[in-house]
Amino acid sequence: MAFTHLHVHTEYSLLDGSNKISEYLKRVKELGMTHAAITDHGTMYGCIEFYNQAKKEGIVPIIGCEVYVAPGSRFNKEAGENKYFHLVLLAENDEGYHNLMRLVSIGFKDGYYYKPRVDKEVLRKYSKGLICLSACLQGEIAVNLTLGLYDEAKKVALEYLDIFGEGNYFLEIQDHGIAEQRQINPEIYRLSKELNIPLVATNDVHYTYASDADAHDLLLCLQTGKIVTDTDRMKYEYGQFYVRSEAEMRELFPMPKKR
Repeated sequence: MAFTHLHVHTEYSLLDGSNKISEYLKRVKELGMTHAAITDHGTMYGCIEFYNQAKKEGIVPIIGCEVYVAPGSRFNKEAGENKYFHLVLLAENDEGYHNLMRLVSIGFKDGYYYKPRVDKEVLRKYSKGLICLSACLQGEIAVNLTLGLYDEAKKVALEYLDIFGEGNYFLEIQDHGIAEQRQINPEIYRLSKELNIPLVATNDVHYTYASDADAHDLLLCLQTGKIVTDTDRMKYEYGQFYVRSEAEMRELFPMPKKR
């Protein structure tokens, strides 16, 4: 089965993604991929442009969003340690696309606190037609595993499985050379095996080519009001947040040998 990028930020993840839609789709096509997703942070601003250009390139578009999930109610806007968690949602069909639009709108209308946030109440209400991935190191499961809270991560995984249903919820694994990812990936594998929740390997794409890493770093400086020489600032280290080839992904996450 061919690899498809399912966790992708474009230029519409403002001041966070430098992955231009046209360049991204041409690169995907060049790599021989037939499908591609868009999952910008909290918004769907780029979806129409992405859909139209993907069709033009002969690529099957997968419309999604990496939403922000409030730790409790979306209406709670009091200061706390975790203001939100990340969660990737992909539209499986027309119903899912409309539900995704509803969720993103609710995030801005009801849940805006630093970011447009949804909560598990509205995720449950509008879950039909959506595929859910557990997201990156900022996902609720990854945060708990990083803190050593395996049982809490297990509880969260079961809750999302209940919300989206069997076959519609996946545990996400990533490897960008970050120590925390390599620390928790064995625990994600363990969760998958214990709960019978399938895994999906993604690359958290923020730019198109590996050579774009320095330019993307400048973009982050603009977003955070920092300069390149600042040591205490947001940074995507190791230059691994690009559109990897299928061969590169298989090297990172080799398929288990059949017995």
